[in-house]
Amino acid sequence: MTIILDKNNSSINAFLTFVVEQMGFVVGLRTEAMFGGYGIYQGDTMFAIIVKDSLYLKADVLTQPDFLAQHLQPFTYVVKNKMMTMSYYQAPDEVFENSEIMQHWVKSAIEVSKRKNK
Repeated sequence: MTIILDKNNSSINAFLTFVVEQMGFVVGLRTEAMFGGYGIYQGDTMFAIIVKDSLYLKADVLTQPDFLAQHLQPFTYVVKNKMMTMSYYQAPDEVFENSEIMQHWVKSAIEVSKRKNK
């Protein structure tokens, strides 16, 4: 398995490194710096983002209830005084404590991204 970290940033932050290590089961895992954070990809499919040392996973109408049931918030940002909400939700803390839980949530996020890209 090959993990490709952002080649343009020699000082990859510790949280990104930790997340990449936790997602070592993802074939074709790579990261890319973007807008002050990082996109996490399987090949060309982005399924997660890291912003300010928080992990957000891709969601859709089928998986959003799983995030909401745990009171997890979507990633939001402000553009021209307007709040924008993305379809990425904060990952539950348990993903960092249990590799099986990490695999479940990440595989779900990858499936969502693949459905969106069809």
